[in-house]
Amino acid sequence: MTTSSIDFPSSAPTALAVQRAYLERHGVAPTVLARAPGRVNLIGEHTDYNDGFVLPLAIDRDTWVAAGPRDDGQVDALALDEQQAEDRFALSATPPHFPGGGWRDHVRGTLAQLVEELPSLSGMNLVIAGDVPMGAGLSSSASLALALLRAAQRLGGDATLDGKRLARLAQQAENRFVGCQCGIMDQLASAEGRAGHALLIDCRSLDTEPVPLPAGTALLIAHSRVRRGLVDSAYNERRRQCEAAAAGAGAKALRDVTLAQLEAAGLDDKTFRRGRHIVTENERVIAATRALREGDVRRLGELMKASHASMRDDFEITVPAVDQLAALLQDVIGEAGGARMTGGGFGGCVVALLPQALVPAAVKALEDGYRSPEGEPALVYLCEAGPGARAEAAAAATVAG
Repeated sequence: MTTSSIDFPSSAPTALAVQRAYLERHGVAPTVLARAPGRVNLIGEHTDYNDGFVLPLAIDRDTWVAAGPRDDGQVDALALDEQQAEDRFALSATPPHFPGGGWRDHVRGTLAQLVEELPSLSGMNLVIAGDVPMGAGLSSSASLALALLRAAQRLGGDATLDGKRLARLAQQAENRFVGCQCGIMDQLASAEGRAGHALLIDCRSLDTEPVPLPAGTALLIAHSRVRRGLVDSAYNERRRQCEAAAAGAGAKALRDVTLAQLEAAGLDDKTFRRGRHIVTENERVIAATRALREGDVRRLGELMKASHASMRDDFEITVPAVDQLAALLQDVIGEAGGARMTGGGFGGCVVALLPQALVPAAVKALEDGYRSPEGEPALVYLCEAGPGARAEAAAAATVAG
């Protein structure tokens, strides 16, 4: 890997591309331009569907949607990043699945959640593109869903749906249509992110609290190049195991269980370890939030390292390549920050919060020390904490120009 593999986001070309593609496809400029960010999670993995706490942030990488109205009840969608792939379907609360699923099912399932919420919608044209890496654990699917929802909301002329409600609708699409029993973190982080801040989320109440990132720190995301195969089935299995652990401890959710209660529940070893990760991870999220507020990056680093070990040993969702990435970054950062796996697991990315002065050394360590199982270098993304999903009127003059 060379320093040229560091990927800095630049969203302006993507925003212009979807608008121009819309104009070319439909002969008129779009009326709405929407964007929604991906997210990276500093700490708090798999705690969201256990009613727990998470500490993600929206990143400055987005899915963009150019949209315009139709009056025939149809949706026409074009995905620029999927080799100009198309989809056409009737807007319905119960659309059919597309054979093979993929991005089309995400679009169909997401818009299905709005049929009752926005009865004024009578169809729409969509052009979609983005720079959120897919399959990397950076929530490209949540980014797509929130961009679609914001675009449709603007087309439907309804300003009453707030970020929390839109996040719930996006989660419903994943749970009920796509088939992944995810929690609310990805969608809420994309909906309500704030520039320069992480977002402490109580996944039971959906209360959010912005937490400023320390000045002079950099956010580095290293992609292992290991695609997250079979992640949905494994994710759903972990969820069932967590539910079993909570039930064994006599609680509604692991959010309500202490480690002592878990130890006394008489669970089998695997179920106990799954529960122990969640219980201790919730504690780490609260402690990490305190450390960020106090500017205590040493403590934050300790918590991130402990989180990674817990995901590896108790929850068993890391892979050797991701463990290697985390170790390489932890060695460079030392006590000046932290690194850990981020996302659902089984591949994907490691996130690091480190002093900006250490970025060159971190990149060099990855260049010298890491190759994927297929011999590929890590992909390195330098990101910033960005704002949540938004939609606005498209600028017709800009599109035409």
